[in-house]
Amino acid sequence: MTETFRTTLPLRRADDGDPAVSTPLQAAQKAMGMVPNMYAAMANLPGLLEAYNFAYSKFRAEAGFTAIEQEVVLLTISRINECHYCVAAHSFVADAMSKVPAEVTDAIRADQPISDRKLEALRRFVATMTESRGNPSPAEAEAFLAAGYQETHILGIILALSAKVISNYSNHIFHTEVDPAFAGRAWTPPA
Repeated sequence: MTETFRTTLPLRRADDGDPAVSTPLQAAQKAMGMVPNMYAAMANLPGLLEAYNFAYSKFRAEAGFTAIEQEVVLLTISRINECHYCVAAHSFVADAMSKVPAEVTDAIRADQPISDRKLEALRRFVATMTESRGNPSPAEAEAFLAAGYQETHILGIILALSAKVISNYSNHIFHTEVDPAFAGRAWTPPA
């Protein structure tokens, strides 16, 4: 892979004089006890952070996946997109909040199959959707549906992809430093 452009835009702060920047960063500080570096970067274009937060929250609330399945989706997309920041962050969330078994998270991080059949079908289909840019074959979709998912879950994956494109691609151009809270699950793309 070629070297990735690095923006010179600063990380924004919750005390920024522009309310379009400070308001969502203050909300993140209140909700999470910190302003993630990713949010501070995306706040350079408030609409980008707003679009990310909207898509991310709608995915969490409406896509029809369990908390564990949600992490499989988000972590798989971030792993395929080689986003070091989001792989670390979602690994942390998977461990600490969503209670994903470590063997599931570690399998995704290592690009290995998951032993749970249904979660593996989900991981494979998310990978297909990501790598094919939303063009799964009928056989790939049928295998996903045969594992117990519905066609609306495919729409949920598309919603997750939209949120992860925003965050993964932003982190690429910012070369976003992993926050100390997520550092225990730091990840580097394979060489």
